[in-house]
Parts: sequence; structure tokens; C-alpha cells
Amino acid sequence: MSQAPPAGQANMRQALPAGQANMREALHAEWTKLRTAPGTIWLLLALIALTVALGTAVAAAVTCPSGGCNQDPTKLSLTGIGLGQAAIAILAVLAVSGEYSTGMIRITLTAMPRRPTVLAAKATILTGMTLGAGTLAVAGCLLAGRLLLPPNGFTPAHGYQPLSLADGPTLRAAAGSVLYLALIPCSAWAPPPPCGTPPPPSGWCSACSTCSRSSPRRSPTRTGSGTSSSSDR
Repeated sequence: MSQAPPAGQANMRQALPAGQANMREALHAEWTKLRTAPGTIWLLLALIALTVALGTAVAAAVTCPSGGCNQDPTKLSLTGIGLGQAAIAILAVLAVSGEYSTGMIRITLTAMPRRPTVLAAKATILTGMTLGAGTLAVAGCLLAGRLLLPPNGFTPAHGYQPLSLADGPTLRAAAGSVLYLALIPCSAWAPPPPCGTPPPPSGWCSACSTCSRSSPRRSPTRTGSGTSSSSDR
């Protein structure tokens, strides 16, 4: 004889506010999709590898002569951030475009019709993944700089202390680099300009062309007194 589930467990979902329940379901769904996507892990590993590799190469190549130098060791160690951000931008675009290319977006919006909730869940999960990978990448860059820069002349005799997170400027630079990487997914999903926004002089955008196609145009017609628009007739 089967036992009925406890009343508290059965009614727990009904007790939650609708918005909170929907957000939890969306977070769980987006976590499952991103975690099982074939390119997610590889792109996160590429972020760490590219960032640390370039930072290590720069730290190993730069030298400080005996007369002194005007270089920032923290900036040199974090040079790879500019290269690693490309992997995060690709991951952010694929997280959205992959669903549209496979048609999975229809199932997603059928199960969760609120588009802001779906987008917020995607941004939250991807930002969390980026924070974890970015932290490892920045830590690897600082470790490489701490090990490679002193043999190249960045010594206390030249006014350079070993890189350490106990140093205020180094800690701020490290935290800012991690936050910068975490904000890249949000910038990759920036909305298009609103309808009516004039396109830039050097080109055009798909959103503006879509708005221009959907808006009625006033075609000129010739009348006896001259040229006038069709809306004036």
C-alpha cells in the first residue's frame, strides 16, 4: 500500500509565490541546458587557458633593466584578459543563438512564456559560470607574474614588490578583471536600438531595416499640380 506524500511537501510548490517558483524553474532549466551543451565546458576552459597563457608569455618576455623601468607588474600579468574575453563573448552568443538554430526556443518559451524571466535566468547562470572561470584565470595570471617577474628584474631593489592579493591595488585590479569578464555576457545580449532610431551613416542595422520595412511608407505620386505623397490624396 503506497503512502501519500506529506501535506507540506505536496503543498510546498503552491505555497511559493508564482514569480519565485517560475524563476527557480527557469534557473534549473538554464543550468541544465548550459551544463550539458557540448561547447560550454570547452569555452570556459579556453577562457582560462588563453588568459593564463598570454599573461604568462608577457610576464616571461618583459624585463626591467638595472636602471629601473616604468611598468605596472599587475597590468602586465593581466594582459591575457583581453584575449580570454573572446571565449566568453562566443559562449554568450551561442547560449542564445543555439536555441534559435535548433528550434529549442519554442519549447523554452512554451514552458516559460515570460521572456524576461528566461533571459534573466540565462544571464544569471552564465554570469556565475564566468565568475568561476574568470577567478581561476585571474589567479593563474597573478601566480605566473609572481613567479616570473622577479627573475626579470621586478625586484624590491627596483621598487617592485612580489604580486600579492594583500596589496590593495593588486586586489582591486584582480576583482575588477573578474567582474569585467562576468559582465561580458550581459553586453553580448544588449537589445537592438528601438524602432525609429536613425542608422549610423557608415552602415545599417537589422533592427532599423526591420522597422523601416514594417512601417508604412509614403510613396510620391504625380498629380496635376506637381508631386505629392499618397497620404495627402
